Amino acid sequence: MQSTALSIALAAAAILVGGVLWLNAPQESSSDIVSRTGLHWHPQLLIYVKDEAVEIPHNIGLGAVHSPMHTHEDLPIIHLEFNGIVRTDDTRLGNFFRIWGKDMSSFGPNLRMTVNGQESTEYENYAMRDGDKIELRYE
Repeated sequence: MQSTALSIALAAAAILVGGVLWLNAPQESSSDIVSRTGLHWHPQLLIYVKDEAVEIPHNIGLGAVHSPMHTHEDLPIIHLEFNGIVRTDDTRLGNFFRIWGKDMSSFGPNLRMTVNGQESTEYENYAMRDGDKIELRYE
């Protein structure tokens, strides 16, 4: 009888501790989720330094392991091809530069960015969307 009561008390304590841990765990914000079933988007990126177009290389992010963010020969398109859950952070422009191995500031100090013709100051924090036309102009 005593071991049964002890087992019940231990089980209740375990449930209580588990519930407290679950309630205090960071909850995934659905506002950070762009898609739960993957996505296949094609924003465009154009870079100019002193009005001269910078050629973005083919096959950035492609190799032994393919990055879901990559380029092909159809530049200036950036391919965003994600499976499963996609978060806003996954689609940020800064990720593309990281995959490319470049720093956004490496093209020059004075940057002006437009997205679909509208001025933006989000720079590497900009979360790309399908069909975006992103222009970076360095003076």
